[in-house]
Amino acid sequence: MNRFKFTKTALHALPLPEAGKRATVYDTESPKLAVRVTAAGSKTFWVIRRTGSTMAWLKLGNFPEMTVEQARSEAHKILGEFASGANPAAVKRAVRGEPSFFEVFERFIAEKKKRNGSHLSERTKRDYQDVLRLYLESIKSKKLSQITRAEIKGIHARVSKKSATQADRCIILVSSLFNFAADLELFTGTNPAARIQKNLPPERDRFALPAELPYLYEAIAESSLSDYFLLSLLTGARRSNVQAMAWRDIDLQAGVWRLDLTKNGTPQNVTLSPEAVAVLSERKNQVNGSPFVFPSTGRTGHLVEPKKAWATLLKRASTRRALDMIQDAGKMSEAEREQAEQLLSHSPATAAKRYTLLAESLNIDPTTYDMTDLRIHDLRRTLGSWQAKTGASMAIIGKSLNHKTQQATAIYARLDLDPVRQSVNTATQAMLEAAGIRQSADVVPINRNQ
Repeated sequence: MNRFKFTKTALHALPLPEAGKRATVYDTESPKLAVRVTAAGSKTFWVIRRTGSTMAWLKLGNFPEMTVEQARSEAHKILGEFASGANPAAVKRAVRGEPSFFEVFERFIAEKKKRNGSHLSERTKRDYQDVLRLYLESIKSKKLSQITRAEIKGIHARVSKKSATQADRCIILVSSLFNFAADLELFTGTNPAARIQKNLPPERDRFALPAELPYLYEAIAESSLSDYFLLSLLTGARRSNVQAMAWRDIDLQAGVWRLDLTKNGTPQNVTLSPEAVAVLSERKNQVNGSPFVFPSTGRTGHLVEPKKAWATLLKRASTRRALDMIQDAGKMSEAEREQAEQLLSHSPATAAKRYTLLAESLNIDPTTYDMTDLRIHDLRRTLGSWQAKTGASMAIIGKSLNHKTQQATAIYARLDLDPVRQSVNTATQAMLEAAGIRQSADVVPINRNQ
């Protein structure tokens, strides 16, 4: 009986038997695992198990389509079925009846519930579907027992070269799906994604700095989505919530925006500063009866993707900041500045390219004017940062931004909206003063493109 440790290299190197004959070799790591080799070069994995006076041969799959690791994993499962007293026919049915990764994925998307009992949001479902389509195609059709830890680690390493975040999402999805299958008793094996080391999360503490706020506000005023960006900044709400903001949830008189469900699965009362109320009051007369604050003709009925408008806004803010530095260096006349502003108004991309090159030729450090690294989510962080700068406690900031941690939840629950409102209003005033558009304690209208 020929025995050796099965490896990919060793199995590829197996000699072929004579015509009309076949050879059988056995694995030393899984003694019941065998490979049959034919004269035509076919190599097939089998599990061999004595049942009474007979030998049961159960076919697993062909090499190299089935890897050694997958064969060992499936052999282990089948031998476990034998140990529990199942007969060969029952074992075959168990193996054939095991769901594929995609079959469990479809149930996961439809049935998975979060800790608070709510179903996955449509956005989360789309994100998971994108991860499956882009990165997990190689395991999509495999039985759960055929998916190995080495395979998942390989996917994680490969995707990490492109995006550390997406690579970690792959691990999270695979691990969650296997846990889901175990909960439903669809699978009793090990979770191949368990304890795989994730990438170090990038720490991001970016927010609009005092020197950037005047340029940011001016560019917001010129944007076609000025109200959207203003409310994102003044409320600190998540981007998706602002996009789907509905009039039925807003009480302008009380200055409260009620969110039934947020990203962390909890409701939230968002306090509205007087400036935010002013923006909403003016906007309510302009949306022609739409139920949404930012209506759209698309499927959702509301604004979905503001990235293009945001990129244009940042180009304008960064370029105008660079123009100030060029002018301060004495390299631009008033007439040239006026021409630059006209170009920036109707063709921000062209203006950004032209004056960035000019700033570079004057050895002006791009880090002193470039604001294109700001993200829409940083508007949310900006409010929280200004709350901290104006003396708000971490608990109040957490409640106003609907952050949720086990340690802080009880504290958040005991806070009422009044200290949160005072903190948001104070931060709003400080931001407007830094932007140079507010001088007194009175509420002032914010210049913006309607």
